[in-house]
This record gives sequence, structure tokens and C-alpha cells, in this order.
Amino acid sequence: MSRRYLFTSESVTEGHPDKICDQISDTILDTLLTEDEYSRVAAEVVVNTGLVLITGEITSQAHINFVNLARKKIAEIGYTDSSNGFAADSCAVLVALDEQSPDIAQGVTSAQEQRHKLSDDELDRIGAGDQGLMFGYACNETPELMPLPISLAHRICRRLAAVRKTGDLPYLRPDGKSQVSVIYEDGKPVGIDTILISTQHAPAIGELTENEAIQAKIKADLMEAVVKPVFADIEIKPDANTRFLVNPTGKFVIGGPQGDAGLTGRKIIVDTYGGYSRHGGGAFSGKDPTKVDRSAAYACRYAAKNIIAAGLAEKCEVQVSYAIGVARPVSVLVETFGTGKVDEEILLQLVQKHFELRPAGIIQAFNLRGLPKERGGRFYQDIAAYGHLGRTDLDLPWEQTDKAELLKSEALGAAAV
Repeated sequence: MSRRYLFTSESVTEGHPDKICDQISDTILDTLLTEDEYSRVAAEVVVNTGLVLITGEITSQAHINFVNLARKKIAEIGYTDSSNGFAADSCAVLVALDEQSPDIAQGVTSAQEQRHKLSDDELDRIGAGDQGLMFGYACNETPELMPLPISLAHRICRRLAAVRKTGDLPYLRPDGKSQVSVIYEDGKPVGIDTILISTQHAPAIGELTENEAIQAKIKADLMEAVVKPVFADIEIKPDANTRFLVNPTGKFVIGGPQGDAGLTGRKIIVDTYGGYSRHGGGAFSGKDPTKVDRSAAYACRYAAKNIIAAGLAEKCEVQVSYAIGVARPVSVLVETFGTGKVDEEILLQLVQKHFELRPAGIIQAFNLRGLPKERGGRFYQDIAAYGHLGRTDLDLPWEQTDKAELLKSEALGAAAV
């Protein structure tokens, strides 16, 4: 008997309060790593009406102006009008930072002393900065090998920000969210059940001042300027049965930090797979690459994506776990949810053989310390909104499928034995 069900994922725009915080945190990280690749960073940000608080732990030889960085990023996002309750030039920016605890640092300090390509023995001596578990996932539902619901939700939010910034829909304001419910049959997407968009907007649009008329215009404009372009190159499209909901509370004028406080690391499901895969609980933004919450999650995505690209499964999830101060993972798991073309034990052996999972090895393989400097001072801040994974607009090392052919060859050879 076939099984039919809905799966829903959401995304948020770069102007969402939590995402403002993520982007400021990662802008700080980018700037510190550009000046000092061995900076230790755990930058946390809070925003509220007219207020930005930068806190956390940072140890670095770099000297940067945290206040100016925050203001510049807020303006870039689009908060430049103080009547919106939050603006780059008028908000207060408070800084309360400590240095990293030496008890935490001691497990990975030797990594900071190394300025050359590390040997295998050296990689074994540099431990994880904390205990924890991380997941990476990939599936064949989209060209970028991501689940369809989160892929569509991100596309809608990116388009929502684009039409605001280009002036195509000038009445839009920075805060916004999307949510897409996809119809599945026997584990495969077959249709779009519901599209929900909540977008902050001006109190009046041209001569329109009545809220009912304003919301009707916003809905019509979003269908033409956002939804239709998003689905133009996608095989599965909305149809006559698809619900299209816009600002379901009736209006969305008060938004951003004036509407809700924001915190770094509060959108971990938006940042990853939209709930389609499991999550270890650790956030990404504001953390330097020695934090395995971030670097190991990227490494797991890399492994899972190459397995899917090799055609060895239709769905693949890779989990790793670490002990603080220990280099090699405590555990590694490969799960294909019954879609694997070869035994999962073979896939596990291939992941352990061909993918670097030691913390210092991940940093070295992906050049995670050097990427901000290599890319003109911007790297982490550009993935702090619209997802860290499955990005086709950015050249991310963990999104490469350069090991797919090798995995395919060795997996099929092992299965034939």
C-alpha cells in the first residue's frame, strides 16, 4: 500500500532577528580570521528594539572594531530607517567579551602553534574542542542533493530579499519567513500542498491604506515576483490545489528586532536540512573551525553528498561524535534508510577511509581558517543566511562531489567480493 504524507520546512530572510545575529557573529569571525587565522572565536549576539549586544569568548591577535562591524552588517541587511524600530546608525551596540577558557583551549591549543601542513601523527594529537554529535545528510530530491522542502523555502526567502533590494517590491521590509509543505508518496516528492510567506511591509503601499487592499496587493505581487520565478525551473510545481497563504495574521508592519528579540544560533534547523534529517543540537554561526559543532557537520555533509552523487543510495545520513581533547571520532554511523545500493558496512568503511573526520584534518582539508582571507574577508557571513548546506550560489568545499567516482568504484568492487 502506498503511503502519502506531507513534510514541511521553513526558512527565514536575512532580516529575521535571529539571522541578523548569526550574520553579525559570522562577520566578526570572518574579520578575526582574516587578520589572525588562529583566532579562537565564540561570538554571540543579541538584538532587540534599538539594541545590539555582542558577547561570548574571543582570543585573537587581531584588533577589530566590533561596533563598526555590527553597524555595517545591519545596514547591508537593510535596516537603515530608524522608524522601523531598528537601524544601523541609531541602534546602541554593547560589547561584553571574555577570552576563551584555558580548560577548553588546552585540548586544541597545539593546533594554534602549527603553521605548516600537519602530518598524520600531528592530526592525531589535536583533539576536538568539545564533546558532541553532528549529522550530515544528502538525498537525490534536488540537483543540489538536498531535501525539496528546505530547498524551496530557501529559494523563496532569497527571492523575497532580492525583490526588496532591487526595488521591484519597494514596500517590503527586511524581516520575512517562508514555509513549504511538500506532498510525498512512498518517500518521493510529488506535489506542493501549501506555500506560506510572511513578509514585513510598509504601513501603506502607494495610495493603498486599507489593510485588506494592502494584503491583497502583497499576495498578488508575491505570486508574480517571488513564487512563479522560484518554481520556473523546478519540475514539481504548485497546482490548482496548492494553498498560498500570505501574512496570515492580517498584516506584518512591526517586525525585525522591534517585533522579536534575536539570538545567535536559534535557527539550527533552517541552517541545515529543515528538520528532514536529525540534528546534533550545536549551532554554527560565530564559532571558529576548531568547534566541531560546525566543522564536523560540514564534513558529514561532504561524505553524505558524495555517497548520493555516487549513486550508492537515494538518502544518506552520516553521524559522528567526539570527546573533548580526542582527535578521532568516538563513533561514526552511515544510515541510508533502506535506499542503499550496497551494504551500509561497506559505506561506513569508505567514509572512514576517504573522509577526514579529525578536527584539525577537517580544518586543513577545507582550509576553514584561510577561506575568509582567501575570499576578501567574506566567507562565513555569506552562509549565515539561507542555509550552510546545498548552496549553489557559493563555492563551498563541503559541497564538492569530487570523491563520488572513487566511492562508486570501490563500493561496487567490495560488494562484488
